[in-house]
Amino acid sequence: MEQEGPGNDTRKENQREKLSARLAPGLYVTATPIGNAGDISLRALDVLARADLVLCEDTRVTAKLFAIHGIKVKTAPYHDHNAAEMRPRVLKRLEAGEAVALVSDAGTPLVSDPGLKLVQEAVAAGHNVTALPGASSVLAALTLAGLPTDRFFFAGFLSAKQEARRKELAELATIPSTLVFLESANRLAASLADMAATLGNREGAVARELTKKFEEVRRGPLAALAVHYEEAGAPKGEVVLVVGPPEKRAVLCAHEVDAMLENALARTSLKDAVAEVVAMTGLPRREIYARALELSGAK
Repeated sequence: MEQEGPGNDTRKENQREKLSARLAPGLYVTATPIGNAGDISLRALDVLARADLVLCEDTRVTAKLFAIHGIKVKTAPYHDHNAAEMRPRVLKRLEAGEAVALVSDAGTPLVSDPGLKLVQEAVAAGHNVTALPGASSVLAALTLAGLPTDRFFFAGFLSAKQEARRKELAELATIPSTLVFLESANRLAASLADMAATLGNREGAVARELTKKFEEVRRGPLAALAVHYEEAGAPKGEVVLVVGPPEKRAVLCAHEVDAMLENALARTSLKDAVAEVVAMTGLPRREIYARALELSGAK
């Protein structure tokens, strides 16, 4: 048993002083758990407990996290619908020397979450802005996918409509890195099918409910994943899609590209033929489109 004494009393007093000390003024961009409430840093808990104000995407969601960790501090909503109104108020508080923390419902703020304009304006006004790193569904899925991690591109959410989605995928097709997407569970099967058609049948991984009890990562070729979720239906929980990089291809001769285009044009529309050949060859879309127009005789 630890003995009471002058040294022990001093340590306790130092701890009390540390807890009661004011934070340095500024904006603290703070990561929160993506599922498991234990995935939050000691530094984040300390800052959140001592901040003058915590800006929350949804105060009700943050209140549950605070209840688990015994945090009692003033909160205010900060989301896409009230951000323009809230930013001037927050900047005034920063100007007055307050410490303001920014959190999203889950994970790291600004990564497909509100906060970018607030950070930009705080920086422009000369206020201190610091990040408290932590949980991220993007990095968690990437580390579990079993796909190359040395180079990756985060593409966020794709468009809900197929035509726009396929156009976005065609623009990403030649990026020489692993791709990471966020996706609605209801659109998962359709998006996987479009990825297989536009990017080629690359290896992929669907990660859901990360850090939670029913965490699942399903891996396989994109076409097989599309079939699985078409048959099984939309899964429950948040979904992150990871898609492997394009295969390195040998340099193709012009007549080989023409043959591929002619074959595709005979089966589908010019637009889809271009997307197909771009995915197969990795060549620039502008170049393939121009050649497709010549071969089809379109003006």
